[in-house]
Amino acid sequence: MYTLDVISWLTEENLRNMLERYRSLGPFPGIALTFMKSFVPPLPTMLIVGLNAAVYGLWLGFLYSWAGLVAGCLATFLIIRKIASQRFLRKWAQRPKVARAMEWVRRSGFSYVFLLSLFPVGPFVIINLAAGLAGMRLRSYLLALAVGKAVMVFAVSYIGNDAGRFIRNPVEMIYVVLFVLLSLWGVRSIEAYFSKLARSGGSGGGSS
Repeated sequence: MYTLDVISWLTEENLRNMLERYRSLGPFPGIALTFMKSFVPPLPTMLIVGLNAAVYGLWLGFLYSWAGLVAGCLATFLIIRKIASQRFLRKWAQRPKVARAMEWVRRSGFSYVFLLSLFPVGPFVIINLAAGLAGMRLRSYLLALAVGKAVMVFAVSYIGNDAGRFIRNPVEMIYVVLFVLLSLWGVRSIEAYFSKLARSGGSGGGSS
């Protein structure tokens, strides 16, 4: 019930009011919201990143969103890697979706994390956990994550920086819808590619 209450509260108006209310705290609210995305999956990435750009401006909004997302993903990765030997995690890792993600990470870790980081939608929480459980090297993970997220966050920040133009020209919403649909298609295509790669026994950028 509590989870449903939280999800129902996550509206554009409520999030914008919160950012404006605590803006005197500097970058903390914008960074904290995107940081929490890694621990509260229902948080809407596109909405939060777009609002950061609208409240703080394009470049500061981009920086705060990027820093928060990277820090949150990295924290998840490090925590899971630290406790990977725990029994409940080993059992959780046997779930089909997680097991597939771990196999993809072992075979093509850098490419897989980088490509999925480019999209604002997708199972990135699972990827963070799978990368930690699979023992992906920190340097490879962080580089793939940081570069991929930078591209994604800038694209969403650019849209959110002048959201008013979508009110003035509603037809431009088509581009946003296309962006989301292309992101979903991209995630599915990447997962299908790595599934095919795993079945054929190919290898890629791996954990090096």
